Amino acid sequence: MSPADLHTSAKIDCSLGITRSSRSLRVLAILGFALALLGCQATSRGDVEAERPQARELVDLDDRVLEYAKQAEVRAPYTPPSDTQRERLARGVGHLLDGDLEEAEQLLATVGFEVTRLTDTASGRRYDEVAAREPGTKARWGRLYVNADAGVRWNVQVPHPVADRGTEILGARLLENTPGGALVLAGAHRTSGRGDAADVAHRTDSAFHAIVSELQKRGVPGLQLHGFARASDRPYDAILSTGAAQTAPEEAAMLADFMEGGELRVCRGWSDRCPLEGATNVQGKAAKRHNTTFIHVELAPEARGDENEAAQALTALSRLLSTWSDAGKQ
Repeated sequence: MSPADLHTSAKIDCSLGITRSSRSLRVLAILGFALALLGCQATSRGDVEAERPQARELVDLDDRVLEYAKQAEVRAPYTPPSDTQRERLARGVGHLLDGDLEEAEQLLATVGFEVTRLTDTASGRRYDEVAAREPGTKARWGRLYVNADAGVRWNVQVPHPVADRGTEILGARLLENTPGGALVLAGAHRTSGRGDAADVAHRTDSAFHAIVSELQKRGVPGLQLHGFARASDRPYDAILSTGAAQTAPEEAAMLADFMEGGELRVCRGWSDRCPLEGATNVQGKAAKRHNTTFIHVELAPEARGDENEAAQALTALSRLLSTWSDAGKQ
C-alpha cells in the first residue's frame, strides 16, 4: 500500500456510513446518559467501585483512535520494547483481562503505561484503554482498547495503521458495533525503525505481539485487518485466510459467506489459490500454537474506503463478531 494514502477522519467516517454531523447529534442525545455511566457501580470485570481505573474520560472513540493513529504518518523513530518490558506489559494486560485491575495498573506503570476508563459519547459504552503515559518512544508501541461492560470474547488487530489506509477506523467501528471485544492497535508506521522493526505482523519482539498472545492464551478468537492494492492477480474485494494454520474453521467460511452475500468478491485461502494468505504472519503462527482461531483479512481499497464495498465489509465482519460474542455468553 502507499504509505501516504490516509484519508481524513471525516472522509473515512462517511465511507462507513456514519457522518460526523450525525455523530454530533448522537453526542447531545447520549451525553447525560454517558455522564451517569461514569458514576455507576457496574464494571465488566468486577463489580466493586474501587476496581475501576482512577483515570476516566468522556470521548468520541473514533476520534480517539484516529488521533492516535495519525502519529504513524510522521514515521518517527521506533525502538521495540525490551524482553523485560514486553513481559511486564503482557502480564499487566493479562491481569486486566482477568479482572485484577490493581495488579494490572502496578505492572503497566513499571513500563510507563496506564489504564484509562473511557465512555464513548456515541454509544454510551465504556472501554479500558491501555496506553503510554507520555508521548515518545513508548507511545509508538501501540494501544489496547477493551470493552469494559462485558467479558472479552473476540479481538480485532490492526498491525499497519496508516500504511493500510482505513484499517484503524474499521477496527474502531467494529469495537463500537459489537459488545465483548478488544482492539489491538499498533502505534508506528510499518516502515519506521531499522529494517522491519516496526512491521509487527512479522515481528515477535513488539508490544502488539505480546498483547495479542495474551488474548490467544485465553482462547480469544481474533481478526487481523490488512489492506492491499488491486493488481492483475488481485481482482478481489477481500482475501481471507487462516495464517499458518492453512485450515478453515467454521467461522472463516461463515465470514466468506457473509461477504459474498453482500456481493463482495472473496478469495478463500483454504480452498482457492490466493495471494497474501498471511502464512508468515507471526500472530497467525502463535494462534496455531495456542489452538486459537485467527482470521487474516486483506481488504481492497474500496472495501475500506469511500465505496459501498466498505459498508458491506463492515456489516459482514460485524456479523462474525456477533457470533463470537454470542458464543462467549454460553
